[in-house]
Amino acid sequence: MRVLLILNLIAVVCLTNFAHANNTKSKTDKVEVSKKKAVILAKQTTDGTTLKISEETLFFTVRILKDDGHVVDLKINKKTGEVKKD
Repeated sequence: MRVLLILNLIAVVCLTNFAHANNTKSKTDKVEVSKKKAVILAKQTTDGTTLKISEETLFFTVRILKDDGHVVDLKINKKTGEVKKD
């Protein structure tokens, strides 16, 4: 009887942890970078004035005018927030 009780307790704990892990994963998969967050990420990479933000299917393109007069286009991945210079 004690063995069955202990096995049931172990099963409940394992299933609870599994359900929590699956729930956490689905929440992070749904998070996307907004336009505002894309500009913040771009400005952390390159200082300057934001000129234009355009939205594609998979990424945002943020155009920044640097203090030295150069214009830089940065691509920000909507899913990961990764910043790449164009």
